[in-house]
Amino acid sequence: MASLNVGNLGEYLREQRRNAQLSLRQLADAAGVSNPYLSQIERGLRKPSAEVLQQVAKALRISAETLYVRAGILDAERDGQEHRKDGATRAAVLADPTLTEQQKQVLLQIYESFRKENGFVDGGDDDGAAGPQDQENEPGPQQTAG
Repeated sequence: MASLNVGNLGEYLREQRRNAQLSLRQLADAAGVSNPYLSQIERGLRKPSAEVLQQVAKALRISAETLYVRAGILDAERDGQEHRKDGATRAAVLADPTLTEQQKQVLLQIYESFRKENGFVDGGDDDGAAGPQDQENEPGPQQTAG
């Protein structure tokens, strides 16, 4: 079987599950995935979707962004600091146990609409052309004389 390059993810998930003192079955139940599927993820045989990673992160009470990076969904180095901030914001919303899934999605939609309004394009594919560089030259409440 070809390597999916998710061994690092699987090892990390196993470590986090053990730190949380959860059995494989308990985590699978909490995340809403099958026990065999979770086992295959931990062994590096399956590459889970972002949705499954989000469910597992929520069950473990850890950052979904960390799992996205380990699974190769987010490339923290390539995407730069602004995308990491965006990812951290998204991860915080997604990991909040006090919000329903619908509330999380609405918050993320509002957040993304504000980013687009301010010239940031989702996905980090604009190479900053209409992003932070334009924003830094505009006077704003966060800038101080100095």
